[in-house]
Amino acid sequence: MYNDLMTMNSYEIRTCNACGLRYPLVEGHPFGTRCPVCMGETRVVVRRELITERSASFAIKEEGRKNMAVLLDNIRSAWNVGSILRSADGFGFAHAYLCGITPTADNEAVTKTSLGAEDSVPWSCHKDAVKLVKGLKGEGWNVYGLEVDARAIPLETGGSLAPPVICLANQAGVPSKKQEQTSVGHPVFQILIVGNEVTGVDPDLLDLCDQILYIPMRGQKKSFNVAIAFSIAAYALTAEKVET
Repeated sequence: MYNDLMTMNSYEIRTCNACGLRYPLVEGHPFGTRCPVCMGETRVVVRRELITERSASFAIKEEGRKNMAVLLDNIRSAWNVGSILRSADGFGFAHAYLCGITPTADNEAVTKTSLGAEDSVPWSCHKDAVKLVKGLKGEGWNVYGLEVDARAIPLETGGSLAPPVICLANQAGVPSKKQEQTSVGHPVFQILIVGNEVTGVDPDLLDLCDQILYIPMRGQKKSFNVAIAFSIAAYALTAEKVET
């Protein structure tokens, strides 16, 4: 039975009297106040208010959006798509292009992971990423690919992106080429491409990139999960623009 003081808006940190396990307990936990490891009796050591993202009330700060978009090139996993959308929101990306077989934000598995980011990051679905990027480059966009490639340079030395510009969206939520620029000659927008979990970024997309970046690996694995890789790159490419 739950402690009478715990509600849907609170949680407890409990310690097992038998095995010493310390764990959080929220409303609906299947083991109740019994230890989930040994089923022993537990005691409350901390009680706090529970604040969830879906219950939090906040306004989307459009002025905080960066002049960057992300293109998901044939991502297979809906969980990865949801995670990338959530990170894109956190780093202030203004748009997400879901291309090829990439699950859209209508997918339940995407929304479970994105936790509402599909509503705060405008997104659009496209069958052919190469055709899309050719069109964006024709409008003056800078294109960056995240991939291990002979032409790639380390992320920490490659984040020399163009200066921020003012970029508004058209009625479809997609940045338009007919928008105000802060300096002549700079692209209206910049796009970061992440690719398929197995085959990576489409070779023809890499050929269109102004710069290809890779994340140096320090251990034995050759690459990060695509959602993790996007978050690392997004932070590196936007950190210098964050106003504190």
